[in-house]
Amino acid sequence: MHIEEKQLKEFIIDSGLVSRADIELAEKEGLEKGENLGKALVSKGRLSEDDLRRIQAYTLGIPFVDLRGEKLPFEILSLIPEPIARNHNIVAFKKTETALEVAMLNTEDLTAIDFIKKKVGLKILPRLTDGESMKNALLQYQKSLKAEFGDLIAKDIVSLKAVPDDNLDGRANEEEMKKLAEDIPVIRVVDTLIKHAIIQNASDIHIEPEENGLLVRYRIDGILHDAMVLPKNVTVSIVARVKVLANLKLDEKRLPQDGRFKIDSSGEKVSFRVSTLPTYYGEKVVMRLLRENVSGFTLESLGFHGTGLERIHKAVKFTTGMILATGPTGSGKTTTLYTILDILNTPDVNISTIEDPIEYQMKRINQTQVRPEIGLSFANGLRTLVRQDPDIIMVGEIRDNETASLSINAALTGHLVVATLHTNSAAGAIPRMIDMKVEPFLIVSTVNLIIAQRLVRKLSDQKEKYFLSKSELQTLDKSVNLNKILAALKEEKIISNIDDWEKIPFWRIKKNVAPEEGYSGRIGIHEILKVTPTIKEIILKSGTSDAIQKQAEDEGMMTMLEDGIFKCVQGITTIEEVLRVIAE
Repeated sequence: MHIEEKQLKEFIIDSGLVSRADIELAEKEGLEKGENLGKALVSKGRLSEDDLRRIQAYTLGIPFVDLRGEKLPFEILSLIPEPIARNHNIVAFKKTETALEVAMLNTEDLTAIDFIKKKVGLKILPRLTDGESMKNALLQYQKSLKAEFGDLIAKDIVSLKAVPDDNLDGRANEEEMKKLAEDIPVIRVVDTLIKHAIIQNASDIHIEPEENGLLVRYRIDGILHDAMVLPKNVTVSIVARVKVLANLKLDEKRLPQDGRFKIDSSGEKVSFRVSTLPTYYGEKVVMRLLRENVSGFTLESLGFHGTGLERIHKAVKFTTGMILATGPTGSGKTTTLYTILDILNTPDVNISTIEDPIEYQMKRINQTQVRPEIGLSFANGLRTLVRQDPDIIMVGEIRDNETASLSINAALTGHLVVATLHTNSAAGAIPRMIDMKVEPFLIVSTVNLIIAQRLVRKLSDQKEKYFLSKSELQTLDKSVNLNKILAALKEEKIISNIDDWEKIPFWRIKKNVAPEEGYSGRIGIHEILKVTPTIKEIILKSGTSDAIQKQAEDEGMMTMLEDGIFKCVQGITTIEEVLRVIAE
């Protein structure tokens, strides 16, 4: 079932999905990197992986199945064990007396097909599908935490020792706490909570003691959801177990602590950043989940497009200067920088990073973890990095005057520096650096590009079109430049020759669909500020962030809100979601 490169190339040209020039460029780069044409086009963002699979299905004559929104019979789904389904991206969806139809992302995975054939004793009929369909099917192996693990947790909770948490002002007995943490039922309960958080694609687990219970919550797509309420008397045992995993002091309950641990779940490595905090009713624990594999991200998949995308591609070609990513905690800044590093990561450059924490591990990149407790701060780490002959330096976060000064000096002395900064807008990064005692003339000499971003939830396939009324459009026009958005929509061929906003569709969740089913995953909305000669003049004259913002907009910068409305027209998200995130 192998596709000849020539056959694939001819079909892609005939389909009109990619221009001949882009195909020839991808073909050339693919030869240099040892990639086939399909993979080269995907890595350059000219084709999505799902588009490529549809083309492969058509070329091979294999049926393509769309399982998005499909409810699969559990008796058929369970014919393939969940670990096999997850590891090989293969699910059973239809069965006859003699054959079993399976949906796959890679129909050349003959090992999986052979295993399933021997297990079920039926003829296996492979079908190609897309990533969203596979995700939907794999989620059906799992029910809600309460439904799937309720009995297991309830049974283990009964076995747990009830320990009162009435010693908040003293120190706990370390040996006693260690015994509690090694109790088999508590190990199973904590493992179950972690496993389900990974399956649900949660970014954080909150374990919060309350007056009458222990509340477990997951943050999924940026929104906190209640998962379970456990009995109050198991708080100490569960907190002790998490502390053991994160190598924290078991006998310290009075002070906050931070730690880390790592697990391997179904072949996926997940790191956990753990924070404990004493509260009135006991110790609260928050675990941040960090998936270590960053491969597969492209700037396009993160939500960059049009002029902003072109500005980033031009900025990464500079060998000196700075690229800044700004936004609040959890807005995807680090993922953006990692994706930029992935583009820059070629054999002829040396890339070094100083981070806290190292969120993803990347090949051929020298990543250093900040450790303030032993004197390895961002500033000290950065001083050492510049003596390591780097071409490109990533600074996880510019937090203070010293780190800002060292980053600027590195950018002035022949290095490309990419870094994050906590500000609400791209223009706000300039006054923030001036507050850190960086001279305006140094800023204009080094900063090439500033990216500000937020994450919005993406609509699932449970969505419908609707149109805004004249009054709603008038209200919206007060916040955004609708003419600018219309021009961008036409330029990127999202809409054709429509000039009346009342005829342009927006999207929303279908009626009677729950919000958690109406959204799936998140994507960035951005504003990309290029530091042009006119903006440099404003900075040198100590202009305000408002003056910088206005000039940037006059020069064609799309604001985050405008980018959000652009994505609403595309059917990616809703106006309500964009306004919720921008208002936060």
